[in-house]
Amino acid sequence: MTNTKDNKVEEVKESEEISKAFAAVAGVRKEVDKLSERIAALEVAVNSGTKVTDEEFVVPAELLMRELLKLDGIGAEGEARLQRKAEVRRIQKYHETLDKLNTINSNPFSDKHKAVSVTTNWETFDS
Repeated sequence: MTNTKDNKVEEVKESEEISKAFAAVAGVRKEVDKLSERIAALEVAVNSGTKVTDEEFVVPAELLMRELLKLDGIGAEGEARLQRKAEVRRIQKYHETLDKLNTINSNPFSDKHKAVSVTTNWETFDS
């Protein structure tokens, strides 16, 4: 009888741990959702040719890294682990997007309307 009672207590503890992991991943997902809106707004601004300060890229990148560290601290098994893994990939994708946008933003020739094309006609000499 004690063995059955111990098994039930063990199952309840596992269930609580899984619930905590799901809740923690959901909390991170909620924060990443907020950041995704910010990244989407940056994408629109950069793609429309608006120059954006470096800080506008650094802050969301740092916040994404914080969320990644939170995920790293979540001990999860089974489905919760899969959700955590999916959220890690999602954060990495947003971070790559920020890097690409920052590159486009910092390129002085990214605005093709104002770009100057330079060609050189080399003089050739016959020997």
